[in-house]
Amino acid sequence: MKILSISDEECPALWDYYRPGRLADYDLIISCGDLNAKYLSFLVTMARCPLLYVHGNHDTNYSIVPPEGCDCIDDHIVTYNGLRILGLGGCRKYRRGEHQYTEFQMRSRIRRLRWKLWRMGGVDIVVTHAAPQGLGDSDDPAHWGFAALRTLLDKYHPQYLIHGHVHMSYGHEVPRTLEYNGTRIINAYERYVLEIPDPPMKKPRERGQVIYKTAQKAKEDLSNIL
Repeated sequence: MKILSISDEECPALWDYYRPGRLADYDLIISCGDLNAKYLSFLVTMARCPLLYVHGNHDTNYSIVPPEGCDCIDDHIVTYNGLRILGLGGCRKYRRGEHQYTEFQMRSRIRRLRWKLWRMGGVDIVVTHAAPQGLGDSDDPAHWGFAALRTLLDKYHPQYLIHGHVHMSYGHEVPRTLEYNGTRIINAYERYVLEIPDPPMKKPRERGQVIYKTAQKAKEDLSNIL
């Protein structure tokens, strides 16, 4: 399974200088936030797969002009090709504005998902905008990570956590990937390609749970998700 993860900066090769077929090999696109809604709409139109996204702290216009054909997974868990994917967008609150949360608010968001996490037997990929505390975040207030996300990793041990928010252009010391207790943490700044084996399909265990059985089926059902 080939996943294109994106965040924070639009990739010129995938937009301004796009060539037909560049997105043909991807099974899923994941946006970690702070991207132009038109960019996401363009990618999902050109690709043959779904695009799932969470909000970044600068995505305040999504409520007015949402990314068409894409699906928000903020505060949801969806299953795609057997992978359980949890979305938790936003960053630490550092000023007034949307998609910013205190540490307590982030813990409350995760707490509300505990029942689904239990019913689904855990999670494989966590998609966030901000990084976990001390794991790819930065030391300025706008880019502090959430301790609650670190606690989530300690409890459920997902295979991957994909985030944005901390730009690779901020400095050479910004890590692209980290390993933490069996979880690979990926900074999706601009774009990062992740290839993982397809897991065995799991039978749905909860009414209303979103299940994508194949990439083609996912594309056909995009209008019905969530």
